[in-house]
Amino acid sequence: MLKAVWPYGTIAAVILTVGGYLALTGEEKVPIRYKTMPVTRGTIASGVTATGMINPVLSVLVGAQVTGRVKSLHADFNSVVKAGDIIAEIDPAVYQARRDQAAANLATAQASVANASATMAQRKRELDRVSRLLEQQFVSQNEVDLAVTLHQGAVAQLEVAHAQVKQAEAQLRAADLDLKYTVIRAPVDGIVIARNVEVGQTVTSGFQTPNLFLIAQDLARMQIDTSVSEADIGGITIGNAASFTVDAYPSEEFTGTVKQVRLAPVNIQNVVTYNVVIEVDNHDFRLKPGMTAHVVVTVSKKDDVLRVPSAALRFTLPAPDRPALASKAAGSPDSRTEAGVPSKRVWKLGSSGTPEAVTVRLGTSDAQYVEILEGSLKEGEEVLIGMEASRHKKADPLPPGFNPTQKRGKSRDGGL
Repeated sequence: MLKAVWPYGTIAAVILTVGGYLALTGEEKVPIRYKTMPVTRGTIASGVTATGMINPVLSVLVGAQVTGRVKSLHADFNSVVKAGDIIAEIDPAVYQARRDQAAANLATAQASVANASATMAQRKRELDRVSRLLEQQFVSQNEVDLAVTLHQGAVAQLEVAHAQVKQAEAQLRAADLDLKYTVIRAPVDGIVIARNVEVGQTVTSGFQTPNLFLIAQDLARMQIDTSVSEADIGGITIGNAASFTVDAYPSEEFTGTVKQVRLAPVNIQNVVTYNVVIEVDNHDFRLKPGMTAHVVVTVSKKDDVLRVPSAALRFTLPAPDRPALASKAAGSPDSRTEAGVPSKRVWKLGSSGTPEAVTVRLGTSDAQYVEILEGSLKEGEEVLIGMEASRHKKADPLPPGFNPTQKRGKSRDGGL
């Protein structure tokens, strides 16, 4: 039986085909693409972040000074009221009866005064008569002394009657006040933002006054009560500008001004904070009481400074991609100069498109940019903030059905 014979030309063609494919299937080096941002000039504002609640500048709790059943309500949520307007009434029947009783007691006391006054006048006449008879020796000295004693008693009784009148008048005034307090009036101009009672509900006035309404005097002016940690409070002063956002309008930024830095510390689990009050204009009434505000208080602001994006300071070029640039970048990636100013290494694109390391001295920073105090960076240069692709990629896989050992044709001798 004849064996298949492979000609030398066919074998050479197979070897060349396999070698060429293996060369193509190796790793192919592609250019590195970097994400960059330019060095710019602009404003940098550093600030202190805090969270607080939006409240009215002045809010008044309206309570009941007497106990009783709520007879009627004349104000509801969001009602606009003026000072002196009736907003609720408590059933006055009990207090009207007390007032009538106090008035009767006063009338009785006044009648007692009239009776005591008449008695005193009678004792005065008796004393005068006995005194004249004593001069004529018709009565004894003992009778005169008795008349004097009776007159003095009548005078004292009249004074007691006058005191009882004053007491009855005071009781009447107290009853009038209680009766007056059954009508609850708005103490200030404003808007009712809370109502805590219903008609028919009984309110009890004791050591703590029950709160019936909460009235905000002016919702066009609001304030944010924030808590600032003791580490950040040193940079905040009255008049600092502040910006904030609320969850109701997440894409919009509002502004305000620091109105007050309260000195009373708040210690919660050994964390000391201070209340910073920020005044806010709310002329469009979009801000509602109780909203949570995310505040940034501007501590320092610099205009027209050289700045780089904060992302450039966080970027580090991978070691395999770094060129030999030790001579161009003095110092360690993170260090401090003799003046105590922090320094940092950043990467920029050189004129040939290759990365170059530059050490810079840093200044003020905010959420997006960092000020460059000293370094070889110039406005308009591109600094690296990331990489868009890996350095290598694989070639396409083997084509379907490819077999490098497959016989390309018959041998010359057609041999089988």
